[in-house]
Amino acid sequence: MSEGKGWGKTVLGWFVVQDGANQESAGDFGSPTVDAAAVEPPTVAHADSALAEMPQVFEKDVPAAPGGVVDFDAVFDAAGIGMADRERIGKSVELLKSLPAGTDPTVKRQIVGASLKAFGVEIDKIIETGVEQIQALEGYIRNGASETAKMSEESETLVRDYEQKIAEIRALIHRKVEEQQSVIKHCNDKKLEVQQILEFFGQETVAKVVRESPRLHEPQPKQ
Repeated sequence: MSEGKGWGKTVLGWFVVQDGANQESAGDFGSPTVDAAAVEPPTVAHADSALAEMPQVFEKDVPAAPGGVVDFDAVFDAAGIGMADRERIGKSVELLKSLPAGTDPTVKRQIVGASLKAFGVEIDKIIETGVEQIQALEGYIRNGASETAKMSEESETLVRDYEQKIAEIRALIHRKVEEQQSVIKHCNDKKLEVQQILEFFGQETVAKVVRESPRLHEPQPKQ
């Protein structure tokens, strides 16, 4: 259906574009189920450019989504969409859902249109609020993508800094171990050099001097 295929470009591409039966159902004012796993979020790399392409739709700070759970009323409120308008959209959706699945699209429009007029609701107002909600949801997605991109970039920078510091510390330890091994070798070589003189005088003579000198300490056996 051409009308269904055109929905994806109606509001700057912010509608969820589907294919096959779901797309046709959407064009006929149906309420198809969207597979969340199949809808790819904006990539982190393009988050900033995506935000630049979309006008600011929020009048105040957007709510957090702990655990990925979205408070839609808070999102719409941040976008300046009044409660009365949100309730009208909600009632319209419920009315649409209450119609039999096999109802002809034209009949659906007539029933929904007549019901809304009976309640004094302007069709244009419903459309305006619906588009506002879609704008708000798209803005919320992109806002989250931007925050995720920023956090990811900052975290990657922090990780790189820590990795560099760890590498520097490991290199320092390696150099220190090598230096200590060199110290041990050179000191032992010097000890052997001096030891040759002591051995010349004999072990007993050396031991006697060590015992009688207040400046010397008899070596203790290693534990």
